[in-house]
Amino acid sequence: MLKRIFKWIGALVGAGVVVVAVLAINAIWFKPFFINVFFERVFIELALDDPELLTTLRVLEPLGIDGHNARLTDVSPAVTLKQNEKILRDAATLRRYDRESLSGQAALSYDVLDDFLVGLVDGIPYSWHGYPVNQLFGVQNNLPELMVTRHPLDTAQGAEYYIARLGQFDTKFDQLIEDLKMRESKGVIPPRFVVEKVLKEMRDFIAVPAQENILYTHFTETVAALEELPDERAADLAAEALSAMEGSVYPAYRELIGYFEALQSVATTNHGVWALPDGDAYYDLRLRVSTTTDLSAEEIHALGLEEVARIQSEMDAILREQGYTEGTVAERMTALGEEPRFLYPNTDAGREQILEDFQVIIDEIDEAMPDWFITLPKSPVEVLRIPEFRQEGAASASYTLPALDGSRPGRFNVNLRNLREHPRFRMRTLAYHEAVPGHHLQSALQTELTGVPQFRRVLPFTAFSEGWGLYAERLAWEAGFQDDPFDNLGRLQDELFRAVRLVVDTGIHRMRWTREEAITYMVDNSGLAETDVVTEIERYFVLPGQATAYKIGMIKILELRERARGALGEDFDIRMFHEVVLRNGDVPLTILEREVDSWISEVRSGSA
Repeated sequence: MLKRIFKWIGALVGAGVVVVAVLAINAIWFKPFFINVFFERVFIELALDDPELLTTLRVLEPLGIDGHNARLTDVSPAVTLKQNEKILRDAATLRRYDRESLSGQAALSYDVLDDFLVGLVDGIPYSWHGYPVNQLFGVQNNLPELMVTRHPLDTAQGAEYYIARLGQFDTKFDQLIEDLKMRESKGVIPPRFVVEKVLKEMRDFIAVPAQENILYTHFTETVAALEELPDERAADLAAEALSAMEGSVYPAYRELIGYFEALQSVATTNHGVWALPDGDAYYDLRLRVSTTTDLSAEEIHALGLEEVARIQSEMDAILREQGYTEGTVAERMTALGEEPRFLYPNTDAGREQILEDFQVIIDEIDEAMPDWFITLPKSPVEVLRIPEFRQEGAASASYTLPALDGSRPGRFNVNLRNLREHPRFRMRTLAYHEAVPGHHLQSALQTELTGVPQFRRVLPFTAFSEGWGLYAERLAWEAGFQDDPFDNLGRLQDELFRAVRLVVDTGIHRMRWTREEAITYMVDNSGLAETDVVTEIERYFVLPGQATAYKIGMIKILELRERARGALGEDFDIRMFHEVVLRNGDVPLTILEREVDSWISEVRSGSA
């Protein structure tokens, strides 16, 4: 961790300036003498090049360093090329250490970083694949969200940094357009629907006067509440912010809108990544990175079809028991989701109520977690609405990590654009996945890891984290929190949803399904609201492979749990199993399997 680096350097001062200089030069420019120093250097270099990431993590603030909050991350092609060189350099340096001489957490850190870097190295030939402006997580919507939800505005200095960032929107968008033109020159064109949706989103974002834009209103309302600021100074800052909005932010969006308007005549199809240069190989890579397995697209597709059939059979039995016998499982679930008893009013009052009810669900299960887990996170979790300006293309829910300095809790973000997407019988499952015992429990524990390099506290492996989220849904049911048959149907519907993903993601990107074919399959087999389905299918187009990680990860965790239960018999402890799974943070599934097998051996030998 960064603190460790600074303490290490400080301690060396007493040993002499020459020693400090030699070790510092070695640590910064060469292969560090100590592998833990290399681990920290990898993270420090990554973080220092990404001030927006530093704002999110808040890892430097405890050290009194906050100047990064006045800068935006450079997204120019030159930086991409520089990052590629760093990836190759880091991968080569890591391999120069003797893996066989390492043990414990040092060995585990080596293996985790090696797996991560291999994925990055293999991805270098596809550096310009992907769509940095998209309806789900594009620069054009992520940047305002950063400003509104994560930029610190609790001091006058934070307010000045905020204004400085507003003044850099035009520069960042110039870099972004340069990047987009590079992709276009290489034949990487986003699907037509992406262009249309981001155009609407950006036009809507600047359709109101700058004084009414959320970037300005959030700033003025927050700054006005700062006790340390006299009214006159707050008014001056508001004027500076408005000037930056009108001189930088709005012109930046107009320029990006102009680029996408011109792109409309080029983006004429809605194809998967198979249509991109070397698209099949690119998709194979995305599957490997997302699932951390060697499963092929064809194997994943077949697995999805099997799981869809199995889960639908379980749901059919429950539906029949409740008197729902006519139509397919999806048709009956669609009808169920339209029954007034399961719906909140699509009003402001309904939105306030559903947020409160989600919090109640989380607080209820949180009290039972000591029965299932040894270590629990210190950070709390709060339920928030996804900002309205970005709800159109966002998923139905998401989770945001707590700040590493403890200043911001974990956040369960709910999309409230249409409350019909959240029938009551699906709410528990959603809360368990995103919050407790799902992402919040798992991710907050990762950020609170001690005695490991900093990268281990933040590095994501989708198959692990999303596999855990889906496993958590089942665990909550096993713990007795979904005894109501309709809540259990909601759980199974969400598992079915993830099985359908295996089919449609591979269908889009390998079987060359159209957007419409994928939407039809998901509607016909899931019973989800069509608005929800459209958002999901369009998500898979811009995140190839990612949606397959959920079910693959869950299957592996369940497989390992049953392996341990079978091998240990009465010595099997579910709390200890969860401790083994979570105690190292996100890891590739291959490493998770190794760790569980090692624990099984230790218990059987009596050494655990």
